[in-house]
Amino acid sequence: MITPGNTLSDMFTKKKTSSLTRLLIMRFSAMGDVATTIPVIHSLATQHSELRVTVLTRERFTPMYEWMPSNVRVIGIDLNDYKGINGLYRLYSKISSECSYDAVADLHNVLRTKFLRTCFQMSGVKVAVINKGRKEKHELIGHGTSAKALRPMTERYADVFRSLLGIDFKVSYDGREAVNKQYLAQQTMVDIRRFTGVKADGEKWIGIAPFAAHKQKIYPTESMRLTAKLLLEKGYKVFLFGAGCEETAELQSWECDGMKSCCGKLKGLRDELLLMTQLDLMICMDSANMHMAAMVGTQTLSIWGATHPKTGFMAYGQGEHNVIQTEMACRPCSIYGNKPCHRGDMLCMTAIQPSDIVERAVTLLTNNACL
Repeated sequence: MITPGNTLSDMFTKKKTSSLTRLLIMRFSAMGDVATTIPVIHSLATQHSELRVTVLTRERFTPMYEWMPSNVRVIGIDLNDYKGINGLYRLYSKISSECSYDAVADLHNVLRTKFLRTCFQMSGVKVAVINKGRKEKHELIGHGTSAKALRPMTERYADVFRSLLGIDFKVSYDGREAVNKQYLAQQTMVDIRRFTGVKADGEKWIGIAPFAAHKQKIYPTESMRLTAKLLLEKGYKVFLFGAGCEETAELQSWECDGMKSCCGKLKGLRDELLLMTQLDLMICMDSANMHMAAMVGTQTLSIWGATHPKTGFMAYGQGEHNVIQTEMACRPCSIYGNKPCHRGDMLCMTAIQPSDIVERAVTLLTNNACL
């Protein structure tokens, strides 16, 4: 892991070997979108060892890249240090002075990355940009039941590299294997087990992440609390995931024997990801936790309301059996879940019963469905 201020490895310095291609990838947010890049970048770097890949992202997201192949490094920054055009130009100057890049992939395509990629382009560096398919996504609103599923975001990211580098590769990634190689034998896992306890033979662990960025994507809290209790009664051990004061307080009120909240009890994102590797199932919303769990090789059971998996935001490696939703003519009512329900009753969520979720969870665990 390379962060600003560390000495760069020789293979990434300005001295260039002709057989190597130095690639800069930019993606700053959101957390779930950053997580979605992991299977793609890992596959690219593994299948093309001639690449020397640098990922530029927010500092707090860097733990997601810690199990990358050795030809990948990550630069984590605090965007507050690079505000405005002057700040962004300082960032460009810093990044470009540390390494002479042959190509830049903009996986974000927002004002900030547009400025940075233009600076690189003006200096003669080849650039390619993500096609987010905004028009296709907009046309899907209100037609999710009958429409054809759109291209997954992982493939849209992969298309950027195929176009930019003129190479082909398949997105093929085993998150559990990748993480295990890096961490499971280390002291970090010992620290995790101090919180979780030792997993008994045959015991099943379920994570529940009941929140999302927008309320239209959140299953009713009391219904999810009942779901957790029903799972507990079936003998599963439950771990609760959330962030922030309100979510922490809510999940702490759920705690009981066999159900533990992770809020404030783990050291950070890395520890949460490592705990996710120990789960047999993550029950979640259309949220960052869905993508992070899938990223580390844990199967998910995601609950969808205002949004829809057909928009291309399904978690990597998951199928229809990993989704619970109510098909309605008005879904999706928005792409990101940030618009209020025009019906006013959120029937897409309230029609889903806790027993429906428990039944599907038991089926997934019994059948040992895997990524």
